[in-house]
Amino acid sequence: MIDRVRLLADLKQVVLELEDDLRLRLEEDQPSRDKLHGEYDAARRAGRTAAAWETFRDEQVTQVAVAWVLATVFVRFVEDNGLTDEPWLGGQRMQLVKDRYTHWLRQHPHKSDREYLLHVFGELGKLPGLKALLAEDGHSLVWSLGPTADGARVLREFWLGAGGDVVHDFADPEWGTRFLGDLYQDLSKHARKRYALVQTPKFIEDFLLEKTLEPALAEFGLKETRIIDPACGSGHFLLGAFARLFARWQKAEPAEKAHVLAQRALDAVAGVDLNPFAVAIARFRLFVEALKVSGVRRLRDAFDFRVMVAAGDSLLHGRHQGARQRMLGMDLGEEFDYEHFFGSEDKDLLHAIFGRSYHAVVGNPPYIRARDKALNELYRKRWPEVCYWKYQLGVPFTQLCFELARPKMGERRAPGFVGMITGNQFMKAEFGKRVIEEYLAGCVEVTGVIDMSGVQLPGYGTVTVILLGRSRSPVGSTVRAVLGIRGEPSPPTDPGAGQ
Repeated sequence: MIDRVRLLADLKQVVLELEDDLRLRLEEDQPSRDKLHGEYDAARRAGRTAAAWETFRDEQVTQVAVAWVLATVFVRFVEDNGLTDEPWLGGQRMQLVKDRYTHWLRQHPHKSDREYLLHVFGELGKLPGLKALLAEDGHSLVWSLGPTADGARVLREFWLGAGGDVVHDFADPEWGTRFLGDLYQDLSKHARKRYALVQTPKFIEDFLLEKTLEPALAEFGLKETRIIDPACGSGHFLLGAFARLFARWQKAEPAEKAHVLAQRALDAVAGVDLNPFAVAIARFRLFVEALKVSGVRRLRDAFDFRVMVAAGDSLLHGRHQGARQRMLGMDLGEEFDYEHFFGSEDKDLLHAIFGRSYHAVVGNPPYIRARDKALNELYRKRWPEVCYWKYQLGVPFTQLCFELARPKMGERRAPGFVGMITGNQFMKAEFGKRVIEEYLAGCVEVTGVIDMSGVQLPGYGTVTVILLGRSRSPVGSTVRAVLGIRGEPSPPTDPGAGQ
C-alpha cells in the first residue's frame, strides 16, 4: 500500500530538482527554448498573458516537471498492480527492470535516460486507455520538453531506491487513486498558489451530486443525462458521477457487458481544467475506475475507453452567449469562439465538450483573482455581464455553470440543474454587485443558498457558500437558504459528520 505522506514528501523534492534541471536544459538546448518562446509570443499576441518571459518560462517548467513525475507515477501504478506484464521502472521485479534497461542501452548506446523514459512512455502509451496520458500524440507535456540526460537519470534512479529496496509500493487490491489528489494539490507550491489547488471534500461532492445529477436523472432519464464539471481538478466530482451512472446502467440493463455500460457512463461525464497535470490525474482515475467495474486485470485485454476530460481554459473555450438575450430567445448567431490553444490543451476535445449542453453542472472553481493583467482583461471582455471591479474567478465561473446547463438554441428541453461551492466574498464585496443584482436575480432561478462559513473544510482558507439553481429565468417565489448562526463547537474528526 502507498504511504501518501512519504510519497508526497519525496516527490516534492524530485519536482524541485527537475525544475532546476529543466531551466538548465532550456539554456543549453536552443530548439527547446525557441519552441517554448514561440508559445509565449503566441500567448502574448492572443492576450492570454502579460507576464514577462521569465515568469512564463518558470510556470511552464513547473508544469513539465510535474508532468514527468506524474508520468512515472502512472507507470509505477500499472506495474505494481499487474496491469502490464513488463515492469519498466521499479517495484518488486527490480532485477527484471534493471536487465530491461541494460538491454535497451546496449541497443541504443548513444542515447540517454531521457530517451529511455520517453521510450517507456511511448510503449505504454500504445496500450488501451493510456494514449492521452503517455503517448506522443496525446498532449502529454513530457513530449514538449525533456530534462537533461542527468536529470532524467536522477528521476529513473529515484524509483530504483538504494540497495534494491522498493521505494514506494503502489500495489492495492482496491486500485485506489485518491492519493493522486494529494499529489495534485501539494506537489508544487507554485502550482498550488497559481491554480488555487484544493480538493473538494467527499461529503460536499456527494451533496452536490444529490442536488444536481439525481434530479437530472429523474427528469431527463438515464439515456439523456449528461453532467460536467468545468473546473474538475483531479476529478472527484467526475468519479462520483461515473459511479452513480454506472450503477444506474447496471440496474437498467443487467445483461449488458460491463465495459459497454462503463463507456456509456463515461460518455455522460465531462470535465475541463486549466491545469494539465490535474487533467492527467482525472483521466487516469476515471480510466482505472472503468477498468475496475469492467473486471479487467490487464491493459492488453482492456477496452480502449474514451474519457471526456480536457485540458483548457473553460472561461475562454467554454460556450457563452449574452444571458439576457438568451433568456428572451434571441438568436445571436455564432457563439464566442476563442481560438488560441497552448500545446498542452485539447482543442478538438474542448470543442466536443463545449459543443453540447448539460443536464447537470457541478463545480468548485478557483476563488482567486486572475493576477495576469492581460488574462484578467480577456475574462472581463468575455464575461462583461458579471465581471466587475476587482472580480474573483468564481464570478465568471458562476455564469459559465448556468450557461452550460442552458439548452442550446433550438433544443426543446427543460434547463439543467446547477450546484457549486464557491468563495463567498462576492456576497460582501463590491465586485459581486453585478452577479447578484443582475445575473442571479434576473437571469437564472436560484433555488438554494447555503452558508458554509461554520463548516470545517480541510485545507480551505476561504469562507465558502453553496449555490443551487436551474438555468432559466426565475419561476418560483422561494429560495431556500441555510444561514450560519454559529460554527462547530470544536473541529470534528470527520468534517462530513459535523453539527
